[in-house]
Amino acid sequence: MTFLRILGVVTVAILTIAYSSIFVVDERQKALVLQFGQIKAVKEMPGLAFKIPLIQEVVRYDDRILSLDSQPLEVTPLDDRRLVVDAFMRYRITDVVQFRQAVGTGGTASAEKRLERILNAALREVLGSVGSNEVLSDGRVSLMEQIRDDAISEALSLGIEIVDVRI
Repeated sequence: MTFLRILGVVTVAILTIAYSSIFVVDERQKALVLQFGQIKAVKEMPGLAFKIPLIQEVVRYDDRILSLDSQPLEVTPLDDRRLVVDAFMRYRITDVVQFRQAVGTGGTASAEKRLERILNAALREVLGSVGSNEVLSDGRVSLMEQIRDDAISEALSLGIEIVDVRI
């Protein structure tokens, strides 16, 4: 009787350890395997993967295109008219190692705060250098592209690719 109990406890322990060493990377995700906070492996392909239980942890990041809606921003163009601009950005995490090193444990929320600052700075710079008529006309498309290009160069250090910016 005691042998069966010991065997049962050992079996449950082995199954628990085996279960906690396997994880699944979804096709919409990228994963980092961390050991005591240090990056040990990057899993970008979907499927089963393994880690050392109780020592390593898995942090998952979304591989899809994400969106960021910024707060309305008051901008003063060259003709000193005040415009309230509402902008949104589409972005994707391209380099999870660089992303993790840049934003730390804050993850996507911390990155979105930094992206919003980058977007607001690009909006102020580009829209402040033209007249309000150009902002409100068909020339807005070229302004959005210029804002996107300015933001792309800033976001590369975060491991993020900016796909699109709209105002």
